[in-house]
Amino acid sequence: MDDYHQGSLRILGGIIDTSKDNLISFVEFEAFEGLLCVPDALYATAFRLFDTNGNGSVSFDEFKEIITQTTLQQKIPFDLNGHFVQMYFGKQRDRIISYTDFSQFLYDFHEEYAREAFRRYDKKNTGYISGAEFEFIMTTIRSHRLTTSVKANLQQVVQFVAGSNEVSYPFFIAVNGLLSGMEEMKKVYLEATHGNPTREVSKNQFLSAANTLTHISPLEIEILFALVQLVHGTDTIILKDFLAISPDQYYIKAMQRVVDIKVVEKPEDRNMFIEFLETLYRFTLGTVAGAFEAVGMYPFDLIKTRMQAQRYLPDKVIYRNNFDCFHKVIKFEGVGGLYRGLFAHIVSVSLGKAIKLSMNDWMRDKFVNKKSQVPFTSGVMAGAAAGLSTVILTHPLELIKIRIQMAGEERRPMRTSSFRIIRSVGFSGVFKGFTASLLRDVPFSAIFFPLYAYTKIRLQDSNGYNSPSSLAISGIIASVPGVALSMPFDVIKTRLQMDPKPGQLAYLTVIGAAKRIYTEEGFRPFWKGTRVIKPSQFGMTLLIYEVLQRLFYIDFGGTKPVGSEGTLLVTSTVQVKSLNPDHIGGYALALPIISGIESKFGLVFPQSRTVE
Repeated sequence: MDDYHQGSLRILGGIIDTSKDNLISFVEFEAFEGLLCVPDALYATAFRLFDTNGNGSVSFDEFKEIITQTTLQQKIPFDLNGHFVQMYFGKQRDRIISYTDFSQFLYDFHEEYAREAFRRYDKKNTGYISGAEFEFIMTTIRSHRLTTSVKANLQQVVQFVAGSNEVSYPFFIAVNGLLSGMEEMKKVYLEATHGNPTREVSKNQFLSAANTLTHISPLEIEILFALVQLVHGTDTIILKDFLAISPDQYYIKAMQRVVDIKVVEKPEDRNMFIEFLETLYRFTLGTVAGAFEAVGMYPFDLIKTRMQAQRYLPDKVIYRNNFDCFHKVIKFEGVGGLYRGLFAHIVSVSLGKAIKLSMNDWMRDKFVNKKSQVPFTSGVMAGAAAGLSTVILTHPLELIKIRIQMAGEERRPMRTSSFRIIRSVGFSGVFKGFTASLLRDVPFSAIFFPLYAYTKIRLQDSNGYNSPSSLAISGIIASVPGVALSMPFDVIKTRLQMDPKPGQLAYLTVIGAAKRIYTEEGFRPFWKGTRVIKPSQFGMTLLIYEVLQRLFYIDFGGTKPVGSEGTLLVTSTVQVKSLNPDHIGGYALALPIISGIESKFGLVFPQSRTVE
């Protein structure tokens, strides 16, 4: 940068140049690297900035020399001769301040700056300033604490709460207290909801929780809910609302990404083509997740089909239980028998899961409300639509898979293939059992997806993050109710789609098959087979799907997977150290430390000569 500000460079360079000879030696650079690694590096570096003569203390003249060159002091001058400065440097400003005293002074100075700015604009001592003056003060002194949404509504929130365009001193202090204590506000919310991040809390409920936990004022809460009303148009609050009010520069992502692409800068830039690309992206990840599940769980699916297809009549039972089925397949058909019909299954499951997952996500996007939530009933509709679309597009492959899986039971298994089966049954034949598939998949998906979304939220940690294990558990739990309901229809579908053995009558209709199974075999066959492993099957699919979305992240400006972007509160500069391989040792902490000095204490210096 050729147009750099030489005065700012001299000031920042003085942090390293302890000998004050306008040169930086290697020894001084090593010492600076060590300074960045100490536990109180932020305050220690700021102290070194003001200790211009390097004697280990700060005088008023040194403080004045540095502070007058900040952009903040140039925009809103602080009264350096006032009572606040005298309390630290003495009435004659001749007191020398040590590191510990200066650290407290620097913290209090930045907090006092806002109050000083209010007094400067309140020239008549009325206790009021205009809304425009309020906005200028906040965007100048507290810009690091303002999100885009808050900045856009600073004057509106005054009108909303106070009913006028004038800002009182209590209101001004309350706004600053709210922005400073946002983490405390989040704790109050979580206490009021018993840790549920999506439960809506009213203002009265929040007030009640705040009274028992902290000294947050009612005015601060009034302003908080006013901001939520202005930003999201609702009079209740959930944890996600804090993201629009509280800046995230003190947070880091909980999971690193392999791919991180931003397609649009803001949601308003989305169009139909971007929405199509997003659906294609989800479809692709769903295909990969489905393929992993198909290959990993296929032997269990084959055993399920064999157990469901056999008739439980005297002298007709081939397999006593699942383990016996597994043993006999290995014994008579070899290990390869466990993977009979694998190709059709991979195509069916990959396509089916891709359709189901992408359709559910697309439908849920359409039902998102102002709280960025999907109502439970809307989630049920989205899940049902996902199940319906899956059956329509993948049902023929189910019949092919079952026919190939059952072919291995013959004494001399005939070589069969997908094309041979299609030719034998005809076009209409591949849709046999379609109604049973609908009765199986639509209710299952309608139950599974909203329950999965709810369970995910309940298993999030305090930072709103779902670990991979919580995703797997959520998938298993959400599958159980749907599995219990859909198992009988899965058995009926298998009987309808199987090729009847010699001497056996074919099953023709859903009702007819249900009556015949019950009359000849009783209730138990309706729950036979290994469909009880479906929870783990779909749990694994969802786990892979969501982990892929996290690792290969593409932001299309739409809704983001819940729980995938957990953030961790930065409690150490080590958490945000530079990833640049050239920044070794303590130097990797230089950028976050200097940035912290700017944001925490408002010590921002001109960057170019053009602003001199």
